Amino acid sequence: MADSLFGNTLVYLRRAAELAKIDPRVFEILQHPKRSVEVSLPIRMDDGSQRIFTGWRVQYNDALGPFKGGIRFHPQASREEVTALSALMTWKNAAVGLPYGGAKGGVAVDAKKLSMRELEELSRKYVDAIYPIIGPEKDVPAPDVNTNPQIMAWMVDEFSRLNGYATPAAFTGKPVELGGIAGRDASTSQGGVFVLQWLLENDKHFEGRAPGDIRVAIQGFGNVGAHIARILFNAGFKIVAVSDSEGALYHQNGLDIAAILNSQERKGKVAKNMCYPVKMREVKDDVGCEVLTNEQLLELKVDVLIPSAIENQLHKDNAENVMAKVVLEMANGPTTPEAEELLYSRGIIVLPDILANAGGVVGSYFEWVGNLQGHTWSNEDFADNLKRVMLRATSEIAEAKEIFRTDFRTAAYIVALRRLGNAIKLRGWA
Repeated sequence: MADSLFGNTLVYLRRAAELAKIDPRVFEILQHPKRSVEVSLPIRMDDGSQRIFTGWRVQYNDALGPFKGGIRFHPQASREEVTALSALMTWKNAAVGLPYGGAKGGVAVDAKKLSMRELEELSRKYVDAIYPIIGPEKDVPAPDVNTNPQIMAWMVDEFSRLNGYATPAAFTGKPVELGGIAGRDASTSQGGVFVLQWLLENDKHFEGRAPGDIRVAIQGFGNVGAHIARILFNAGFKIVAVSDSEGALYHQNGLDIAAILNSQERKGKVAKNMCYPVKMREVKDDVGCEVLTNEQLLELKVDVLIPSAIENQLHKDNAENVMAKVVLEMANGPTTPEAEELLYSRGIIVLPDILANAGGVVGSYFEWVGNLQGHTWSNEDFADNLKRVMLRATSEIAEAKEIFRTDFRTAAYIVALRRLGNAIKLRGWA
């Protein structure tokens, strides 16, 4: 999976480089990470035993500024996966115009099996191991899969201890009390909503359609999927299906997302033995919910399909069956190059991950800037600036799409490549 994810990003990069006639020397540099570090993390377990966990930090490219990217704790984490994700972060930061390079970190561990003490020790040991190569001016990590504000709090505290003074700008995604921003945890999802709303307002196929007429299916109900479901539901969109790793819940008239979120908070998952239809005064065909597989959700007849789970969900074997008009990629790499070609040939619009889910790193950028300046953000200022950056990036990518007569993803890579290429040449690297 990790190899294919990295391979897919290079396929997209090559297409954009050929179309935009990017200098081959620049393209050669961008096919390789600048630095890859593997670390061993010895942890004393609660039962008195000693375990060694393996971690990585891959710093892909810093032509545009300090490295930036999350840290994930996952049993399948690997150097290959972290490298692929660090490359994606490089294109993403460049595509939306942030003064950041791309990086990613990971530890091969099932964090759910650790006690709080073990988890804290692992978090601090990871910072100890990569301390020489991170910092506000070098590389600014953030949360990712199975990491959260509490883990960032331990990590920034450990970095500050090693540094000799409080250094809040060393990490983002922190608790508000330690310099975080209240809206940061939902900024990935909110950014995706801004991109989707831009498309709905600018695409003639959706002209005159109210949010309540837009049918949406969301694969994945973790942090990103749950937040985007809530935001779209509150904005009046009709969410007909949501899923977690155990399957999907579908109702043709729409689901009550608020009720599902309340249930998930109590049960820890989307319960499939209950139905949460939207309460309507009149429903012509009143039916119950259906339980579907994640694969069936991808093939529902909806206006917007939002994959927000894992990579390679849309591939050559199911792309012909996708019935959505728009695919909003909130996961990293959910569509393979072969699938994208099929979707594009059928007139299905794909809003790519390096644009659609960039709201998280934009939010991190605001947090980092605020920490460096000793500035705090109001919720209104944060939301307004997030919207400004996301809409500006979407407009720039849409303009490149028209100029080069291509799809949104290739256009996003062209915008990213041009920024990276100019910076690389100005630095004298190529």
